Amino acid sequence: MATDITDEPPIGILDAPFDSALSERYLVYALSTITARSLPDLRDGLKPVHRRLLWAMRLLKLDPSQGYKKCARVVGDVIGKYHPHGDQSVYDAMVRLAQDFALRYPLVDGQGNFGNIDGDNAAAYRYTEARLTQVAIDLMDGLDEDAVSFRPTYNGEEQEPELFPGLFPNLLANGASGIAVGMATSIPPHNAAELLDAAIAIIDDPTIDPLQYVQGPDFPTGGLLVDAPAIIREAYATGRGSFRVRARWSVEREKGGGWQVVVSEIPYGVQKGKLIEAIAALVNDRKLPILADVRDESDAEIRLVLEPRSRTVDPQVLMDGLFRLTDLENRFALNLNVLDKDRTPRVMGLGEVLRAWVEHQFVVLRRRTEHRLGKIADRLELVGGYIIAFLNLDRVIEIIRTEDEPKAVMMAEFGLTDRQAEAILNMRLRSLRKLEEMELKREQAALEQEQAMLTTLLGSEARQRTRMKRDLTKIRDRYGPDTALGKRRTTIEEAGPTRDIPLEAMIEREPITVILSQRGWIRAMKGHVDLASAETLKFKEGDGPAFAFHAQTTDKLLLAAENGRFYTLAADKLPGGRGFGEPVRAMVDLDGATGIVKLFTARGVDKLLIAANDGRGFIVPIAETIAETRKGKTVMTPRTGAKLIVVRPVAAGADYVAAVGDNRRFLVFPLSELPEMTRGQGIQLQRFREGQLADATTFVFSEGLSWPMGGESGRTRTEVDLSLWRAARGAAGRTPPSGFPRSNRFDG
Repeated sequence: MATDITDEPPIGILDAPFDSALSERYLVYALSTITARSLPDLRDGLKPVHRRLLWAMRLLKLDPSQGYKKCARVVGDVIGKYHPHGDQSVYDAMVRLAQDFALRYPLVDGQGNFGNIDGDNAAAYRYTEARLTQVAIDLMDGLDEDAVSFRPTYNGEEQEPELFPGLFPNLLANGASGIAVGMATSIPPHNAAELLDAAIAIIDDPTIDPLQYVQGPDFPTGGLLVDAPAIIREAYATGRGSFRVRARWSVEREKGGGWQVVVSEIPYGVQKGKLIEAIAALVNDRKLPILADVRDESDAEIRLVLEPRSRTVDPQVLMDGLFRLTDLENRFALNLNVLDKDRTPRVMGLGEVLRAWVEHQFVVLRRRTEHRLGKIADRLELVGGYIIAFLNLDRVIEIIRTEDEPKAVMMAEFGLTDRQAEAILNMRLRSLRKLEEMELKREQAALEQEQAMLTTLLGSEARQRTRMKRDLTKIRDRYGPDTALGKRRTTIEEAGPTRDIPLEAMIEREPITVILSQRGWIRAMKGHVDLASAETLKFKEGDGPAFAFHAQTTDKLLLAAENGRFYTLAADKLPGGRGFGEPVRAMVDLDGATGIVKLFTARGVDKLLIAANDGRGFIVPIAETIAETRKGKTVMTPRTGAKLIVVRPVAAGADYVAAVGDNRRFLVFPLSELPEMTRGQGIQLQRFREGQLADATTFVFSEGLSWPMGGESGRTRTEVDLSLWRAARGAAGRTPPSGFPRSNRFDG
């Protein structure tokens, strides 16, 4: 039997381009993640999972005055009725609501192990118990008064609130964080009293700057906010930025002059256990040698003890190093991305968020007022019926006893409404004794008075503002700065960025002797050995010493090459004194054809005199010769055919330059005639018809110039009067003084 083959897809399969089908489905997923999972609503500051947790606990009557119930019961109700997701994710959300180091104002009162600031996890939900806090009660205040709308749960069997109506400013007070699809939110906690003060001020003047009242974030773990006021203001104005938070520390002095640093508060979000591990790693790896040890002496309060290597260490230098290298200082991002009243994600400034929250509270106030007016109208209707029944009690009883349809007869005879007649018929006999005319009329008058007041409230924006300020003030007093929960914990204390850690703090200072051979092999021997013995040190065959000098492991060494480039070597990174060392050209980018002019320590040197063999040179500040990379730094750019030959520190108090050529011509001229430059060819020190510059140095003219006599005597000769050789810069010079070294060098 033949089968018909058609191009139509099978029933139930949609023929569509893959890219469009994928994009449509991904868009649905993205919107769901943004609006129903990751971003908080600015009106109550909650995500759906947190709102459903608190709602389920409310239905379980877990008020602060009631006993605790197992968290397993709460989690079960939440995932069974409202939030069909994983039980562990729901429990994790519940745990965070109970952690006083995670939430500034905890919404859940936990009993049992709910984790700690060390980073330990909470116990399983079958072991822990919980109930609501007063903060959660304040946040949900008004749910029974039609203050917000309800919607069906995912299976249509229950109802849940779309948001919470209470006057507690939870979004900013407790903060929020979350990552959605293509966007994220990060809101730090703030002080509720400051937020409510700002909200009260906004009611009277919506244009007011909330930073007159809100100092900045108020983290549950305290600490110091060290940003400048301008940075804080800019972050709050745009809704984006970050805050620099430091640990709170103090110095404890000990007998004998010793001291130790005690850290009592750490930045928000930092796990104490990992922080201690990071500090201990610095000690073990000797990355901060001025720190000797770290101890955790915490109990209910944080107490980290930091011991310095020596009592001479500056505590501020020690802490600057720790701030730079560990999470004792970190940044908390501000990204005020929230869902507005239309459930649209937006990044708002602080003022915009507070104005939107105040606007929402006016909506809640009007809804609660309208709900109360409805309740009053219902009660007035019943009270009116009761008064009629009281005035005609005998007749009412007779109708009930004799008539088959007493409801209709009473409605016709007394003009009662259906509800009034039904209420009279449903009245218990024991209630008859309460039907006292004066009491009923007193209740009726009170209700009518309240009704008139609420009707006036609805019709007057001024009265609504007054009522809102009164209600907010009441909540503000509950979380005021004089209360244990409301007291500000984070101190606003501007501080500059951490100072660069001195090299001495990073490296243990030890004496060394640096030796560079003629073929470019470098090593560092421990201690300051006798430099005279450098000649007898072992070198490779055909090699010998070129430079040998004393230094410290904390020194920076400068290596000057003939091409005018300067390279920087860290003394602590040099190979040890055993063996022949290592090629210095492997440590820097210096080719083998370029000779090394000088190797010396930069410590104690302010300026250098540098010159090429063509007689050109200049003065350069030592700071301009230090390179940050192995490629070095070009300082002199010799002319074609010339090369750098002179690199000498400028002598203290020097006012003259002495130059000598290989033609045995000697010249002295004022140092002021030589320019100070950072880079270039320089200018002519000495003029040569034949020959080149051999050497140059600086000296104090009034003290004269000294040079070694040569031989084994070790004597030096000093020429005090150099007037004969004094001339302008660029002169040819004259025959040097008697006894000047035949090497034409000032150091012999």
